[in-house]
Amino acid sequence: MKQRGFEVVTAYAGQGIALPQRKTAASAGYDLAAAADTVLSPGRVTLVPTGLKAYMQPGEVLCISIRSSMALRQSLLLANGIGVIDADYYGNEQNEGHIQVAVLNLGTSPLTVHKGERLAQGIFSHYLVTDDDAAGGIRKGGFGSTGRG
Repeated sequence: MKQRGFEVVTAYAGQGIALPQRKTAASAGYDLAAAADTVLSPGRVTLVPTGLKAYMQPGEVLCISIRSSMALRQSLLLANGIGVIDADYYGNEQNEGHIQVAVLNLGTSPLTVHKGERLAQGIFSHYLVTDDDAAGGIRKGGFGSTGRG
């Protein structure tokens, strides 16, 4: 039985998308790379496709953060601070669970993130819920769809 991992979304099948890997035995994050060349305009938020989806168990989440080297060297930030990929985002009917990274270019000139360039990292984690939690809805869409419905 699969517990957690990454798969290529159908729209990017056969396009040479590599599954994320940790680089050392003590690394927490799996490096996520751009699935296509993407121009990041200065002062703008741009969605960078990864061509990936992530599966995990209920009670788990995949947190996405910008790679520190991209923040320092390229003046890039994750637009929402940290991305949260819920377990039920995987396989949703709208976009199959495609992970896209919302990046803000703080620089003064356009920057191109090239296909295969490591941009962000994903860290799988468990989460807790409150004693009176009553969540029971079912996801109806893809990117930014939690709470809609």
